[in-house]
Amino acid sequence: MDVINTLGRRKTAVARIYLKDGNGTITVNGRDYKEYFPTGTLQYVVTQSLEVANSLGIYDIKVNLDGGGITGQAEALRLAISKALCEINPEFRPPLKSKGLLRRDPRMVERKKPGQKKARKKFQFSKR
Repeated sequence: MDVINTLGRRKTAVARIYLKDGNGTITVNGRDYKEYFPTGTLQYVVTQSLEVANSLGIYDIKVNLDGGGITGQAEALRLAISKALCEINPEFRPPLKSKGLLRRDPRMVERKKPGQKKARKKFQFSKR
């Protein structure tokens, strides 16, 4: 099997991955993913699509992450891994789709409007 290259996005985070046969190492920006994502919740998010497809420990994944925060990066990585698994084997698509792992989360930060403190918050109203 040659290298599969896919892209995942979430908010402003972009994950570019290179997936190939191996022993299950996930390298994020030159570091191990457990070092890059310190909390167990984020580590679970990263490996979630591999667990659903029963592919944990089969593929080596090299990741380039850019932009966004740590949660957005983890979810962008999850989407990229899910897409790559579907490219490898189309039989992985139904279980991944039923868990919602193939859908890009469209929610973005609402922009700040002029004459307001934030996107929705206004300055205090003074009658006099």
